[in-house]
Amino acid sequence: MQYQHFREQFEPLGVFSVNDVLKTEKHFDSKQLVWWQDKGYLRKIINRWYCFADIKLSEQELFFIANKIYSPSYISFESALSRHGLIPEGVYSITSATSLKTNSFKTPIGSFSYRHLKPELMFGYKLIPTDNSQAKLAEPEKAILDYLYLNQKINTPDEFFELRINVDPFETIITKKHLYSYLALFKNKSLESRVGALLKFIKNA
Repeated sequence: MQYQHFREQFEPLGVFSVNDVLKTEKHFDSKQLVWWQDKGYLRKIINRWYCFADIKLSEQELFFIANKIYSPSYISFESALSRHGLIPEGVYSITSATSLKTNSFKTPIGSFSYRHLKPELMFGYKLIPTDNSQAKLAEPEKAILDYLYLNQKINTPDEFFELRINVDPFETIITKKHLYSYLALFKNKSLESRVGALLKFIKNA
């Protein structure tokens, strides 16, 4: 297959796997991907996942790639908190929730980390636009709950302070009714207590 024809077919995907290619081109020789990578046309992200080397990797595009290469997953924890303006920028790894096992990948385009949540907790995300598709991003209320749920030792004012939460916009960004409705679905008394402590910290800050 000619590279230009290949690019016209798969560039709209943003990121693609060997399986994506074989679904369309049953007799495709995957060695061509290695050859095109050596030529500088493609970037290998992780095993069997590629993107075109010259695409612009905006934050939204990296979020979309994170969703795709380890699925099901959605952006949450520090990455979502930063995206929503709840903590300062400076998150060096794209952090996601997944119902698969906890995992992490260091790739040529960045670091991706995934933390396991029970399948019944894989909710509370919205779709944000990317160049060619959409990425799954936790709503701010769900990002807070996901983070506290998996960081169970965070409970005191000093520990909340170390999260560097942007206190001033918190009340604007977070809808408490939404927060409590999601919190009820966790069915976790310890989490309920720590959320209460966080809200008290925000009020007194």
